[in-house]
Amino acid sequence: MINTITTAKATEMIIEHGDKFFTVTFTKKNGEERVLNGRRGVVKHTNGVGMKYIPSDYDLLTVYDVQAEGYRMISCNTISALRINGEDYVVQGG
Repeated sequence: MINTITTAKATEMIIEHGDKFFTVTFTKKNGEERVLNGRRGVVKHTNGVGMKYIPSDYDLLTVYDVQAEGYRMISCNTISALRINGEDYVVQGG
């Protein structure tokens, strides 16, 4: 059975998941598909100044990419798959 959720639900699940690991597939701004294994809530390598904009204003989520060892932005509107809490989800618009 394939679980299907909306992009809004996928974003909500990532935010509510806290600082636990998840894997997300999304399309980058340049059109390239990317699979990211990461988590939110990481404060390592921050300088305490903060960002000059609010990512949620642009439908973005800030995530720490475990493999790249750095922060990345996920475009919430382009999420196509999500693995969270041991469950796989196919993400469709909405």
